[in-house]
Amino acid sequence: MFGNKVTKDRSIRLRVMPEQSNDYRVVVFGAGGVGKSSLVLRFVRGTFKESYIPTIEDTYRQVISCNKQVCTLQITDTTGSHQFPAMQRLSISKGHAFILVYSVISKQSIAELSPIWREICEIKGDTSQIPIMLVGNKSDELSREVSTALGMELAKKWGCGFLETSAKTNHNVKELFQELLQMEKRRTMSLQLETKKSKSQKRKEKLKGKCSLM
Repeated sequence: MFGNKVTKDRSIRLRVMPEQSNDYRVVVFGAGGVGKSSLVLRFVRGTFKESYIPTIEDTYRQVISCNKQVCTLQITDTTGSHQFPAMQRLSISKGHAFILVYSVISKQSIAELSPIWREICEIKGDTSQIPIMLVGNKSDELSREVSTALGMELAKKWGCGFLETSAKTNHNVKELFQELLQMEKRRTMSLQLETKKSKSQKRKEKLKGKCSLM
């Protein structure tokens, strides 16, 4: 009895924890099994697992540079299920940028992005200033159902960026997040933290380069 009460209280505390004002929130959407979690884990932790475990919602954080200040990139990996519409709407309303993922070996998975896109437009209104990437994952697979041309055509129609990726081989994973942040026009975003240490390191590298030429 007391154990249940503690668990309940703890979950309430977690839900009401205030988010930092300098968080930059990226939300990842897509059907179940397209590799959303694999992309996020490959980017954040550099790992990949073959096994598929359905996600309800997970959040990952990584320190990045925003207007030359340190801030937190908060990546929300959403459920591929349609059972949580309220959670989906909340993620959209709070999100600053969006990644819409489909699998190149599933035509159905790209079709399932259309209602999500419409909901983003409905909640956010004008999406022209919002970074959005359409992503064709599992590009390492040979048995394609979705061509690169089809993905590019849909991205052009929606007015968003486009990349094909492979979480398995790490193809275009870092590039995906770099390009997404570069689409943000309201502030200067970068995955690289410009610190005094990195600047001094650059000077050392330049000096080392000059010495090697002698």
